[in-house]
Amino acid sequence: MRLTVKDMDIATGGISVAVLNQKDAADLDLHHEDRISIKKNKRKITTILDLAESQKAVPEGKIGLFEESLALLKAKNNDEVTIKLEEKPASVQYIKKKLNKEKLNYREFEEITKDIANNKLSLVELTHFVSACYTNGLDIKETIALTKAMVNSGKKMEIKGKVMDLHCIGGVPGNRTTMVVVPIIAAAGLTIPKTSSRAITSPAGTADTMETLAKVDLDFRKMRSVVKKTNGCIVWGGAMSLAPADDKIIRIEYPLGIDAEGQLLASVMSKKKAVSSKYLLIDIPIGKTTKVKTRKDAERMKNKFKRIGKELGIKVKAIITDGSQPIGNGIGPVLEAEDCMQVLKNAKNQPKDLKEKAVMLAGMLLEMGRKTRKGKEDAMKILESGEAYKKMKQIIKEQGPVRTPRKGKETYTYCATKSGKITEIDNFDITKIARLAGAPKDQGAGIYLHRHAGEKISKGEKIFTIYSENREKLRHAKTFLEQKDGIKIS
Repeated sequence: MRLTVKDMDIATGGISVAVLNQKDAADLDLHHEDRISIKKNKRKITTILDLAESQKAVPEGKIGLFEESLALLKAKNNDEVTIKLEEKPASVQYIKKKLNKEKLNYREFEEITKDIANNKLSLVELTHFVSACYTNGLDIKETIALTKAMVNSGKKMEIKGKVMDLHCIGGVPGNRTTMVVVPIIAAAGLTIPKTSSRAITSPAGTADTMETLAKVDLDFRKMRSVVKKTNGCIVWGGAMSLAPADDKIIRIEYPLGIDAEGQLLASVMSKKKAVSSKYLLIDIPIGKTTKVKTRKDAERMKNKFKRIGKELGIKVKAIITDGSQPIGNGIGPVLEAEDCMQVLKNAKNQPKDLKEKAVMLAGMLLEMGRKTRKGKEDAMKILESGEAYKKMKQIIKEQGPVRTPRKGKETYTYCATKSGKITEIDNFDITKIARLAGAPKDQGAGIYLHRHAGEKISKGEKIFTIYSENREKLRHAKTFLEQKDGIKIS
């Protein structure tokens, strides 16, 4: 059937969608969620079908196309196209197979990830895949197969030599060690092309924090150029089509509040393989409010990372660290960036815990790269000599316009209600307060910790200050704070 295009002037956020008037759909025996191919000249795409009830939304004889579909077809309003019913892709059957608790092989995961990357699965189908992997789990063979399929679904950056990398499982606010480790390793002459994520449930991801200092959404060519000139980078992985299926899976996991172990392992390892990582250090924090709660679970995950690394040709070292409280003082993009720069500048008021952990991790990577047998000592020398700060400034300059981070103007300082010793700072509650204040979307929002667990405090002394970019969000944070402050004093 030949139809004319109606530009819906809306973006779906990824999946290609087309809209037909109900009467046209009935005449063609087409139904909601059917797949149709749309052809304009030599260009052809497959989309998911939605139906319009009114002539005003999409008149008869028209087909409503969203921005993604228009771009792929190079079509504009009132262009003529032809449509045809398409069969569901084979990957839908494999998703059903996983829902039925059956095992999937590499070829089946390859079909699924290819269709995810190319936006050929509907939101319902993609959600069922994520849910099936979460509910029924992935064994180690399936996890390896999914990892390899994710790698092959996107671009790869070929880098020769000893390519270093690190990753933290997450769950600890302020744990922004990457932004100290990368310049230390790059200053040591090793290559470290660090792709990082944006926050999903935290007050800031590494990409969000780095973005307050420089551009992070680099394309593939620009990232390669930065790495060539500086030995390193700190960029947002989602901008470069490295394992693109993974980014779409993460978007589904977020609203569902799930983080399946198999998918987490595949997510991390696929992106490391995509940038040619040869040596990888994994930080697994454990604590009551982290992603990994017990040492037993951490040891199991540690072994799985090593097994997958062996299959991919990556030498993996995993360490278990303390995730019982936030690391550093700042929580939120700008505040965390300030912490990192203070450590790199060797400032007097730098957060000592962040420095200590970053130097430890950098030292391990230096030893893995066979540059030294005194990794921690050498890492400390590079940091305290100013070479790491110099390297960070170079990376920032090469990645894009140098930015000046600014904290939110609206503040509220929370003080101790009694004297004693701070025995606990709840990661979850602190994260919630920082997010209600506006982080990470509002870069200047978050929390600055004046005190940490294990320290003595007197009634009326400052515990933390909330920063926000507007009064309404600060009010939301204070309302939650009245119910739960995340601080235990005894």
